[in-house]
Amino acid sequence: MNSALMIRGGRPLRGSISIQGAKNSVLPILAAAIMGEGEQVVRRCPWLSDVESTFHILRYLGCRVRREGNAVVVDPGPMDRCDIPDRLMREMRSSVVFLGAILARSGEACMSFPGGCELGPRPIDLHLSALRALGAEILETGGNLICRGRHMVGQEINLTFPSVGATENIMLAACGASGVTRVTNAAREPEIEDLQRFLRAMGAHVDGAGTSTVVIEGGHALHAAEHTILPDRIAAATYLAAAAAAGGTITVEDICPEHLSTVTSILAEAGCEIRAGHTHITLHREAPLHAMRPVRTMPYPGFPTDAQSPLMAVAARAEGATVFVENIFENRFRHVGELARMGADIKVAGRVAVVCGVSRLYGAHVCATDLRGGAALLVAALGAEGESRLTGLRHLDRGYEAPERRLAALGADVRRVEEEAGANGPAQRAAGRLCD
Repeated sequence: MNSALMIRGGRPLRGSISIQGAKNSVLPILAAAIMGEGEQVVRRCPWLSDVESTFHILRYLGCRVRREGNAVVVDPGPMDRCDIPDRLMREMRSSVVFLGAILARSGEACMSFPGGCELGPRPIDLHLSALRALGAEILETGGNLICRGRHMVGQEINLTFPSVGATENIMLAACGASGVTRVTNAAREPEIEDLQRFLRAMGAHVDGAGTSTVVIEGGHALHAAEHTILPDRIAAATYLAAAAAAGGTITVEDICPEHLSTVTSILAEAGCEIRAGHTHITLHREAPLHAMRPVRTMPYPGFPTDAQSPLMAVAARAEGATVFVENIFENRFRHVGELARMGADIKVAGRVAVVCGVSRLYGAHVCATDLRGGAALLVAALGAEGESRLTGLRHLDRGYEAPERRLAALGADVRRVEEEAGANGPAQRAAGRLCD
């Protein structure tokens, strides 16, 4: 039995929405939780399939994990393993961040190469070379990584690209190394700062997150801590894009507006009215949309690659042509063919997509090809005429917490159904669950 979203477009969105905890923050923080003594409490933990996959890894390692409302409590005390099997590693790309955490805690680790969305080559060479610089011995054999690092020593590490995952892995591993590690050309994303806040709460000595230089003084005992995950800026960008596509007025609350400045400036250029407060952003869109300046994805503080797909769905209805240049992932345009089913006019050449806005999009049966591509299809369906059926929700559920419930609260006509495949096509019935 599979799930689908049934979306009837053309209904303006109105109201307020509170944003979930950040997917790209909670995953490395849950990995970091294994490094301290005592129970680690992580608040505003979103209900996502990627988070559930992380729980599976933690429990396999021997940790105790329990939910208490929107909080998760991790007790790493019983942890008695330092390996992660292939079946768990394949569930998500972010699982590789456990490498640094396990090395810091156990001095050895064994795991396969990670899985996740198929967005093109995303080598972990930067992760491995950095850990080797700290003194870890890493053997790559048969698709597995066998690592030993009981005597890691802090070093100067210069990243050739500001990789978020590599920066996180270095921060975690360096907490278990002796001496000082200085990372230059580090990723500057807000999620890196959030990881630093959690590590500091545990007693780690980490400074500089949010800048291009992060300094970690290793060798300090880590203890129990409590931490609240920062709001998910990509989820906020997606709901703002949904309101831009469907029209109406919404307020996304409990967020950091400065984390979304590159997104809101593009939406304003498209004809949306944007008002930002200290912890909220209000978007109003009534007039027709028009084309935006070229959108080029870049590491933070540039335009986020994860917001590119939802913004492309907005551009599909904007008068004129908008150019998207993808500088991070090679296969970030896999959703374009599905948007074309709805009537979008998009031409792709390598890492460049030219979106020629059309006056109308039409409901269609579309399938999510990856997490953010699924968000783009949802955004497009909300602004389309007629009904759309969105399948492939296993991708969408990796990063969005009950999107149908949140959108319905804003006035959207969207519901999740369960489908049973039959000889004459899927038979649908309303689903009582929010997740597959």
